[in-house]
Amino acid sequence: MERMIAYCGLDCAACPVYRATQSDDNAERAKVAEMWSKLFKFDFKPEHINCDGCTSEGGRLFGHCNRCEVRLCAGEKKLENCAHCGDYGCGKLTGLLAMLPNPAARENLTGIRKSLGKE
Repeated sequence: MERMIAYCGLDCAACPVYRATQSDDNAERAKVAEMWSKLFKFDFKPEHINCDGCTSEGGRLFGHCNRCEVRLCAGEKKLENCAHCGDYGCGKLTGLLAMLPNPAARENLTGIRKSLGKE
């Protein structure tokens, strides 16, 4: 699966929710719901495990993504992702990145900024 970088830097193609959705795999949805329920201390159900990526036009969004400030802001600014933003490193982005369980999103954005000559 080709990389698909979300506004916040997450690689959707590496996300288990996105992968289960794109393969329409209900058994995988159940596994992800169980795993994420433990990880995030929230009772996820398999039917919650649906996402077409936050940059998709009119696609399904996973839980928090419907009201994610980073997604809403980047969408309003018509950015490919936050690496392209003049306000990169704002409180919305740093707050979200601090909640994510691994540093991959920040690393992806840093790499994109370097390729744009912004770091």
